[in-house]
Amino acid sequence: MEVKLYDIGEGMSEAEINCFLVKQGDFVREDDPLVEVQTDKMTAEIPAPRAGIVREFIVKPGETVAVGAVLLLLEPDTSQGAGKNNRKMPKRILASPYTRKLARENDINIEDIEGSGPGGRVVDEDIFRMAGQGNKSFREEASPQEIKKDTENLTAANSTSISYTGRRKKTAEKMVQSLSLIPHCTHFEDVDVTELSVFREQLKKKEKQVTATAFYIKALSMALKRFPVFNSRLDEKAELIHLLPEHHIGAAVNAQEGLVVPVIRNVEEKTIAEIALDLQHLTRKALDGSLMPKETAGGTFTVSNVGPLNGSTGATPIILHPQTSIISLHKTKKMPVVDNDDQIVIRSIMKLSMSFDHRIADGASAVGFTNHFSELIENPKLMLLELV
Repeated sequence: MEVKLYDIGEGMSEAEINCFLVKQGDFVREDDPLVEVQTDKMTAEIPAPRAGIVREFIVKPGETVAVGAVLLLLEPDTSQGAGKNNRKMPKRILASPYTRKLARENDINIEDIEGSGPGGRVVDEDIFRMAGQGNKSFREEASPQEIKKDTENLTAANSTSISYTGRRKKTAEKMVQSLSLIPHCTHFEDVDVTELSVFREQLKKKEKQVTATAFYIKALSMALKRFPVFNSRLDEKAELIHLLPEHHIGAAVNAQEGLVVPVIRNVEEKTIAEIALDLQHLTRKALDGSLMPKETAGGTFTVSNVGPLNGSTGATPIILHPQTSIISLHKTKKMPVVDNDDQIVIRSIMKLSMSFDHRIADGASAVGFTNHFSELIENPKLMLLELV
């Protein structure tokens, strides 16, 4: 039986082979993980379609293969239990793809680790602990010259290069594609978030903690209702711009493996509290590398909140093709502002930058969009008038 690479995410055409999770001759059960692959959005495992014996690997780790390519050959199990005790069964290791990657990068056999996580799951800390201890048996057997050579090679490698594979490479390919296909135009704006901060403090006193990002995402959805062109798809062949009614908003997360964008679906139908819960859940999964393909697929608009990093005051974000727009929210600073009474007051000002496809929208529409977003954030109670 041929085990092939199938589409594990929307629009996926290829993936890089990270590693095989089994060996030739291993007996695997149905749904046991066989191979780990890296797409432009996530790391995922390809499971066994049925029980059987791994006979041959067709591809090698590091290769990039197209959807439909044969990965390995599996001899289906027809014994219905007879003779299984004589077959080599791979040890079932519970670990996220990122944890497996850490083990490989530190030259650690993950099967040798006793997991400290729930149910014996191997977690990142187990890898770091093992890496810190080192391979004692190797150190005892190796000569001083071998140890010195190994250390010199490691130092040279670490000082001159880092890996350009996996998510980093796939992200780069997507960025090049977007910049080559989409004529970007970036619009900048200042937003007064003072009243939103006051409102959130009031909610905290009532033991209702809602992140500012949840308010931003809801306000963006409201602005998209008024300016739907920024939630659209361009079909050049049909010469049509499709205005999408669903607001599937991606929220960029700076995970250990690199940038990943989980998608909050149907924001237009959700309350701010529901958005906050979805955001918290998806961010946690993004950070531990357990996002499912469907949780990163189908985004129609993207927001990147880099303000909490406390260093960015502006950027020109790159649109995630085939989307039309992306908005970056930057650092908030207290600044002197002249109010309507010509008095100087101290306000909390957040800077934002919005890139959009200039084939689809014009600067005037972008200004109108960010003006409406700013109005909602500067007067958060106005959002009540537009809630579904």
